[in-house]
Amino acid sequence: MARIAGVDLPKAKKIRYALQYIHGIGLKTADRVLDRAKVDVNKSSDDLTSQEISDILDAIQSLSIRTEGELRRLVMSNIKRLQDIRSYRGIRHKKGLPLRGQKTRTNCRTRKGKSKAVGGLKRVLAKK
Repeated sequence: MARIAGVDLPKAKKIRYALQYIHGIGLKTADRVLDRAKVDVNKSSDDLTSQEISDILDAIQSLSIRTEGELRRLVMSNIKRLQDIRSYRGIRHKKGLPLRGQKTRTNCRTRKGKSKAVGGLKRVLAKK
């Protein structure tokens, strides 16, 4: 099993798609990495030799691609900066609401979580 950037790549997948399991690498970036490392895109992740794995690691470093922990820290620091300067986006992040202009009257359940039932108001009849 190949291990790249602290991630175990899935078995029996083409390396082009297996590289996408690494946070920060998508399809286009995976193609660029494999082209730079001179590894066949249709090769299975099981069939990689240790030399090819080290070539892929070198290609990721030479392209200066941020992956895994470094990328996660960068994103979290950007969000923290927005919250500290109290920008609109930072406030929305803090409240857990959508921040790119979506409506919130309906939908946006992904951000807000499961809907909470609001209890009905009971009328208290005044006795005469």
